[in-house]
Amino acid sequence: MALADSNGVPVYIGTYTGTGSKGIYLLRFDPVTGRMTDAALAAEAANPTFFDFNARGDILYSGSETASTDGVKSGAIAAFAVDPAHGALRLLNQQLSQGRSPCHVSLAKDGSAVFAANYSTGSVSMLPVLPDGRLAPVSCTIQHEGRGPDPERQEGPHAHSITPDPASGLLYACDLGLDRVFIYRAAEGALRSVPPVALQTHPGAGPRHLAFHPNGRWLYVVNELDSTVSVFTRPSPNEPFAPTEVQSLSALPPGTTLTTWCADIHIHPNQRFVYASNRGHDSLAVFAIDPDSGLLTWLEATPVEVAFPRSFTLDPSGRWILAAGQNSDTISAFAVNPETGRLRFTGQTIAVPRPVCLRFGRQGRPKTT
Repeated sequence: MALADSNGVPVYIGTYTGTGSKGIYLLRFDPVTGRMTDAALAAEAANPTFFDFNARGDILYSGSETASTDGVKSGAIAAFAVDPAHGALRLLNQQLSQGRSPCHVSLAKDGSAVFAANYSTGSVSMLPVLPDGRLAPVSCTIQHEGRGPDPERQEGPHAHSITPDPASGLLYACDLGLDRVFIYRAAEGALRSVPPVALQTHPGAGPRHLAFHPNGRWLYVVNELDSTVSVFTRPSPNEPFAPTEVQSLSALPPGTTLTTWCADIHIHPNQRFVYASNRGHDSLAVFAIDPDSGLLTWLEATPVEVAFPRSFTLDPSGRWILAAGQNSDTISAFAVNPETGRLRFTGQTIAVPRPVCLRFGRQGRPKTT
């Protein structure tokens, strides 16, 4: 299939490869009608399951979630140049992540480095960005230590994401295996712990991803293992978060007994709602944010019309959500009511093999995480 034409907003799709997928795909999205084009291959890559863009949107940094690269027991991080006309990706270079299964990448607030969370190894890595956007080799790796109460999933550390705080530039790394969110400062090519060192979720939660509220005072962590969302607060963006959660509530309807795992989390651009995806229950949970305290109220869990929604994304206007079904090989589209936060399926799905990451490109970058 030819690459999608230049009409519409570009949406890049990360996938698991080897089961029909070849790498990173691209579709075009119409923000007026909510329609998606068919997706086409933008670049071949091995398990590009998460990626991020630089501030200009002309370079995409992608992790290859693999246990080995060219015979070395490590995944890799790649830099791709984005064709401004058609959105095709051109490989600039690739470096080892110095850890197995890098499942999440992010950029420093100033764009000077890329950070990776290595799930299987339970470590986080820092890769400096060169002036031309290519990646230098890893300059620092921090190995997490310990275990959690779940003997199957928390037998050791499992770093699942590392995300910069837009207010402070500090890095917050969710470790699913340890029920902790570690805090680091990146400086001079190194990562250093920052007090209180880590935020603590409740035992067995399995923190996976997080989202900072734009006011800088509230942090929302989605927990994979018990399908909950934890809330952390601080008095101002210049102060540290309190190390223990002030609220934790289920992302599932009351009485749900189905085995399910949370995955992704985002805040609506109007700052009034939080969304989290439930894999197994195959829904998007909708929460209202209290404007004074930041605490959440569960509103609903909308059927997502795909199987195993590992990723979803809001368009910059907040009018639409796209959801990726890893096990159904489909992406679905929803209209968002900005007053109530509730979702309505548009009836449209498109086929993409094993989609697990969705990101708007240069013409449609999200305003919030």
